[in-house]
Amino acid sequence: MSSTPDLTGRLAGKIIIITGAGSGIGKATTDLFRDHGATVIAADLKGADHEADAGREADIIRLVGMAKEEHGGLHGFFANAGISGGLASIFEQSPDDWAEILRVNLIGPALAIKHAAPLIKEQGGGSIICTASVAGLRSGAGGPAYSASKAGVISLVKTAAQQLATSNVRVNAICPGLIETGMTEFVYERARAKGQEDRLGHLNPLRRGGEPNEIARAALFLASDESSYVNGHALVVDGGLSSSHPFNRQDYGRTAI
Repeated sequence: MSSTPDLTGRLAGKIIIITGAGSGIGKATTDLFRDHGATVIAADLKGADHEADAGREADIIRLVGMAKEEHGGLHGFFANAGISGGLASIFEQSPDDWAEILRVNLIGPALAIKHAAPLIKEQGGGSIICTASVAGLRSGAGGPAYSASKAGVISLVKTAAQQLATSNVRVNAICPGLIETGMTEFVYERARAKGQEDRLGHLNPLRRGGEPNEIARAALFLASDESSYVNGHALVVDGGLSSSHPFNRQDYGRTAI
């Protein structure tokens, strides 16, 4: 009988920056990475060790500089910070709404890649992870500006992976489905108020919403050497939601064992 491998310490000795680390997916990932031996520079507008605006270049430069000056280098960056911008239609969102959502959700990850990649390369390589969304794959999971920003992130990691060829710096995205975080709090609260909590996530085959630690575990894989041949990829973690176009399950007859 084969023994179960010891997977603790999968990030031992690694220095990793995480933005949006004050709550939700970012906090869960910070805790998990530290449990696996990483030194994490946790940043957010509030609630994290370091205050930073992920869409402000000076703040990203400061975080990367901190990694070099205080810890001697950098092995990874999880560009996780994001804002939703609500569910207003394309006819309701102003240019200022679009600019702010794109600044945080898309320019933020671009800045992370721009400033982190050279330092990660100096360490011999590593991993940059960007939080995208199933909303970036097709419509129906977010407002127009949010969805466009996340589609941009998916394109960004593919382009960046090519531009970083031969550097041994991998760039990937995670596309979460419905996850209970501060960003989706209103969805969960509305469902619970109506006694419809069992409807949350009912459109995916697992028939449930996800939890932040389920995205954190995907980030752990991408940040570790176990994903050494995964590059320019958008990893979907959505309970199977995006595996199908919308359909009526009853039209398919028996769909469950």
